[in-house]
Amino acid sequence: MLPILITYILSISLSNALPFFNSSLPNPESVVHHFHRRLSDSTRRLQSTPQSNCLTGNPIDDCWRCDPNWSNNRQRLADCGIGFGRGALGGKGGRIYVVTDSSDRDAVNPTPGTLRHAVIQDEPLWIVFASSMRIRLKQELLVNSFKTIDGRGSEVHIAGGPCITLQYVSHVIIHGVRVYDCVPGGEADVRSSPTHFGWRTKSDGDGISIYGGRDIWIDHVSLSHCADGLIDAIMGSTAITISNSYFSHHDEVMLLGHSDDYLPDTAMQVTIAFNRFGEGLVQRMPRCRLGYIHVVNNDYTEWEMYAIGGSANPTINSQGNRYTAPGDNNAKEVTKRVDTEEGDWGGWNWRTEGDVMVNGAFFVPSGEGLALRYAKAASVDPKSAGLVDQLTGFAGAWGQPRGNTLNAVSNGGGDGGGGSGTGGYLGMVFGGSGYSESTRLYVSPIHWRKVIGLDDLLNDHYEEKIRLEEKEAKKRRQKRYDSDEDDDRARDGKEALLSRFVADCQKQAKKSIAF
Repeated sequence: MLPILITYILSISLSNALPFFNSSLPNPESVVHHFHRRLSDSTRRLQSTPQSNCLTGNPIDDCWRCDPNWSNNRQRLADCGIGFGRGALGGKGGRIYVVTDSSDRDAVNPTPGTLRHAVIQDEPLWIVFASSMRIRLKQELLVNSFKTIDGRGSEVHIAGGPCITLQYVSHVIIHGVRVYDCVPGGEADVRSSPTHFGWRTKSDGDGISIYGGRDIWIDHVSLSHCADGLIDAIMGSTAITISNSYFSHHDEVMLLGHSDDYLPDTAMQVTIAFNRFGEGLVQRMPRCRLGYIHVVNNDYTEWEMYAIGGSANPTINSQGNRYTAPGDNNAKEVTKRVDTEEGDWGGWNWRTEGDVMVNGAFFVPSGEGLALRYAKAASVDPKSAGLVDQLTGFAGAWGQPRGNTLNAVSNGGGDGGGGSGTGGYLGMVFGGSGYSESTRLYVSPIHWRKVIGLDDLLNDHYEEKIRLEEKEAKKRRQKRYDSDEDDDRARDGKEALLSRFVADCQKQAKKSIAF
């Protein structure tokens, strides 16, 4: 009783100093019901339109992506959120701001048309990009409240400099961008609004840093290779959803809470849904300290140390995920209680429900498992883990080849540039340059024909191999090899190649399929 009383008194005393401390959702049950309803609606639409080339059962994507005129109604995205961050408005109702200049020459007096000039404005803005571009920031990008950064339709790379900071702001949506190679900034003046700039100390080098923020939604973002975390949410941040994103090539992926002793983080509520945790990851997917964390329908394909960790009695509700353990027999456990003895964490509420464990993965639960306790962690019947492929099949920024965040756009940089890619649906999936031998595509095998046109893809990809095999057969006949065998090989080459490829699809259905 005493700790509860202390927390209540502290919340009152800190209300002025921490404007977003009292930011946990007042009715978490409403979030649960909303999430469940959206999942059910999406499934029903998918089942009623079996010939659709668009619907996947992912309630966020199905909410907007199947509209062929989505680019004329971009702000509909704000109505598609789920989980604890579903209330994030972003720039809904505000003007469309078109970023035309990829430069970032002055962090105090940004040039109109740049991303920095857009995000510091006081009014709600829906920020889009005139073309594909690579933005190398000079200092942290301090985003003001009521902003949407919408990268759909372009390949937007924020890389090679300090990256994104959301400090004591609310109602921010970040969608469809690539964030990587982030480095520390600071020791400089940086503008945060039209009327304020100030001295910034050295930053950590996170991809996206949420500091005392609320009503934040990060969706379809590709993150990798940052100096510190890919996403950190600290200092009483809450009402956050991280969805449909793709994480790769990083050590400490996601931190929720910076100190075991920081009581405002007991109100933290975060939903982590439909993400893919890909190659080259080590730990912290996420690493929690306090609060309530709902981990639902994600695909964990690789880790070196552990996937989900915690240290100060966070409530972790893991449902409908797929955990694929690494080959190392000493790293099969999904969970890790960080710097805590078993006698201390035995009462923590961590549960696994409907998760699929692959390659020897195992989740160590704890606590009593009472449903009431998990209500604040968005306890809800999720999609079956068997649907994880199709739910996460397009995780990451649209058009982002999996595992290749560094080479898609090479032009641009700190002083401008960037180029445009091809449009259309396949452009969104594969990027402007199409697919190549290095492209890694992850998509449900049952959606090959429906989503990307299996027959055309196979024909295009294997035409050259078939032609070469026929050519080799002719050469062998000229050298008086067995002509009957060569004729059979030439005649059956295409059928055999297609058969082998389909068999490989079935065999590798739960893994990335590399072309």
